Amino acid sequence: MQRVLVTLLAGHRDGETIAASAIRALAGQHSVSSRNVIEILATMEIVAQDRPDLFTSWLDARLTGLAAGLARETRRWAVTLHDGGPRTRPRSPHTARAYLRAARPALLAWSARCDHLREVTRDDILGYLAGLYGYERRQAVSALRSLFTWAKKTGVVFRNPATGIRLGRREQAIWQPLTGRQLAEAAAAATTPQARLCLVLAGVHAARLAAIRALQLDDVDLGSRRLRLAGTDRPMGELTARIVREWLEYRQRRWPHTANPHLLVSKESALRHGPVSTAYLTSLRGLPATLERLRIDCQLAEAMATGFDPLHLAEVFAISEDTAIRYATNARQLTGTAHRETAPDSSAAPARPGRSTARQPQAPR
Repeated sequence: MQRVLVTLLAGHRDGETIAASAIRALAGQHSVSSRNVIEILATMEIVAQDRPDLFTSWLDARLTGLAAGLARETRRWAVTLHDGGPRTRPRSPHTARAYLRAARPALLAWSARCDHLREVTRDDILGYLAGLYGYERRQAVSALRSLFTWAKKTGVVFRNPATGIRLGRREQAIWQPLTGRQLAEAAAAATTPQARLCLVLAGVHAARLAAIRALQLDDVDLGSRRLRLAGTDRPMGELTARIVREWLEYRQRRWPHTANPHLLVSKESALRHGPVSTAYLTSLRGLPATLERLRIDCQLAEAMATGFDPLHLAEVFAISEDTAIRYATNARQLTGTAHRETAPDSSAAPARPGRSTARQPQAPR
């Protein structure tokens, strides 16, 4: 890093700027992160960004293959979603990309005979949606309604053909408990201190990925066995305390001088103050028991072990009332199905639920 900075600044004069492309080329020669170099020079206000906007490049690729008229108006709509416009607030970049991805197949199909949004009829939209189901259909309806609402508002079309098309009822999935084999595969795949910490936080404390990334050193109190997760103070059992202690020892050996206040750090985030990337937490990708499934399974098991009490779930996991009711309902449906399949004698007493593991876990589930 020092060699790259010295090379770039050796002939620099006041008032001059350094092109970002030149920084990337030199950093690549020395196997140094160009992002970190640009961040340092940007604080000195001497970086000239000469790379095209990433969203513009992505948008150009997505509009390839569309009829010229459809591509022109679709670009205006996507840019308005991303950047905003007159009396229109910008949406998140994720929303703009998701809407365009959902609308693109329909626009490609219509490009064979249409060159303008005015030529698209209500029957065209209904015919395209007829072949879609579930989440895919809901996304397509939302994207097409947004596109034609914008087109009507800006005078691109005279009449909105997507008016009155409903999303349809959204069916709630019934989650199935993870099997012992799936849990064992996840435990076997967690071979690093970072992976074991993520596994315990998701599988024992039902922590979301965002909450794991946001954890800071001040949120962990090993002396009192307390963990502050997503703004909620929780007790740490023996398992959680052991895994956290193992990670902290590894963190101290690996990055003894980092100023990053987050509990989890990587070789990239150790040089900054921000959290680790989401990709850093996906070491269990490809297995049935992902971190997200472990989180869901933890709350589902708690619901089954405590009598389907949504108030208890809301208090333990700091989730909303609607979410707690959904988990309680899911657990009740699973219990009823299991009872009908495995208990032919209705007079037999049901097995007593096991003790809750969310508050004081003692061993991996």
